[in-house]
Amino acid sequence: MTPLTELPLGTRVVVRYRIEGGFTDALGPLRARDADTCTVETKRGLVVVPLAAVVAAKPVPPAPQRKSSGPAEPNL
Repeated sequence: MTPLTELPLGTRVVVRYRIEGGFTDALGPLRARDADTCTVETKRGLVVVPLAAVVAAKPVPPAPQRKSSGPAEPNL
C-alpha cells in the first residue's frame, strides 16, 4: 500500500480514520495534505483528516459512470 503522504494530489482515495466511538471513512479525491492532516473532497464536502487518526488508506479506481436517465433510443 502506498502511504497516503506519497500519493499525488487528485488521486481518488478511501481513508479510514478514528472518530469518537469508532471509525469512519472519507472517499474522494485527495485535495490537500500537510505534515498533520490530509483533505479529501467527499460528496458531502471537504473532510480534513488528522494523519494521526488514519488507520488505513489506499487509492481506489474512479467512480463508475452513471447511466443516462434520458429517453431511450428507439430500436429501428
